[in-house]
Amino acid sequence: MTPRMENPSLVVPGALQPLLDLTEVIGKVGVPQTTLDLVRLRVSQINGRVYTLADEAEQADARLPQVATWQTESCFTDAERSALTMAEAVTLMTDPQDMASDEVWEDSAKYYTDEQLGALVMHIGLVNFWNRVNVASNQEPAAWR
Repeated sequence: MTPRMENPSLVVPGALQPLLDLTEVIGKVGVPQTTLDLVRLRVSQINGRVYTLADEAEQADARLPQVATWQTESCFTDAERSALTMAEAVTLMTDPQDMASDEVWEDSAKYYTDEQLGALVMHIGLVNFWNRVNVASNQEPAAWR
């Protein structure tokens, strides 16, 4: 796969830093980084954005290879499951009226404060943004940090 262009976030002057700043803000409201990582990986899988998982990534969280089948795996907490459900509902958007149903929202609200839930939804949106930019411009598969 040959990229169609350099990453658009680097081509458009001033675009990268606000995105990085938003990522930093999202990471400061108390949603565990492991949850944000699981969500990022699952959203990316749905969007066709490929990540290569190095041994170090799997050692840091052995559950990463199981994210695609999280619904049948017992290793995820209820809070993580609610975040993954929200991630799938918002990402798939097959029916905008059902994309984040009251049931999905209320389940996530059991585990996260309004600030954390807001950050989670913004994180899902930002990951979707990055995925779409990278897929559209044919960027190389990314190595998981």
